[in-house]
Amino acid sequence: MPLPSIPGYNRLTKTTKYSAAGIAAAGAAAIAFALVPGGNADAKPTAQELPAKSVSWTSQKVDSKVQREVLLKQATLASKQAQAEAAQKKAAEEAAAKKAAAEAAAKKAAAEKAAAAKAAAAKAAREKAAQEAASRAAARAKLAAAKKTYPNNLDGWIRESLDIMKKHNIPGTYYGIHRNIIRESGGNPRAINLYDINAQNGVPSKGLLQVILPTFQAYHVAGTPFDQYDPVANIVAACNYAADRYGSIDNVNGPY
Repeated sequence: MPLPSIPGYNRLTKTTKYSAAGIAAAGAAAIAFALVPGGNADAKPTAQELPAKSVSWTSQKVDSKVQREVLLKQATLASKQAQAEAAQKKAAEEAAAKKAAAEAAAKKAAAEKAAAAKAAAAKAAREKAAQEAASRAAARAKLAAAKKTYPNNLDGWIRESLDIMKKHNIPGTYYGIHRNIIRESGGNPRAINLYDINAQNGVPSKGLLQVILPTFQAYHVAGTPFDQYDPVANIVAACNYAADRYGSIDNVNGPY
């Protein structure tokens, strides 16, 4: 606060100022001495009477050092906390990424498994359908074969014989068989030759294609009756013999 302006104060000399300060100090000392009870110089001043002590520079330095240490510790703790929070955040992000990747992989695996199962089911269905179709075709063929009938005449006997020959890979045609039957027996399944050399030897030729017993026995085809007079058995055995000896019944144009 600025001092009040006193007329003539600013014009005091330096000596005058020092004199005034000395007088003020002396007056203050006198007042302090007067306040001491009994004027005893040995009496100790009270706490209120003692002048305030000034704070030493050493104490200020210690306080500053402590403050710096506290601040340093606080900064260190804050740094560690920030690092821990950053590590925790990074770990959480990595865990979330791993979880997302695992879920995506699981979803992909499930989709691939479903696709594979669907493809396998489709393949199994196709195979089953093919097997069922083949089974039905075989059943139809078997049924047709079982139901196939032939007329009980020369035409039916030749046709039935050709079907059996086909199963056993025995060559021959309708024309070749028919031609040789007409020459040998005239189409009579009970025909027998009692006059040729075979008859003289005790093994007469019999049936549609005039087969002797030893030849019939040797070339008989399984599935036909074991009877020389049976028209189908006679034709098949004779054609089997002709295929072995001449290549085919079609190559026979006379006694064989």
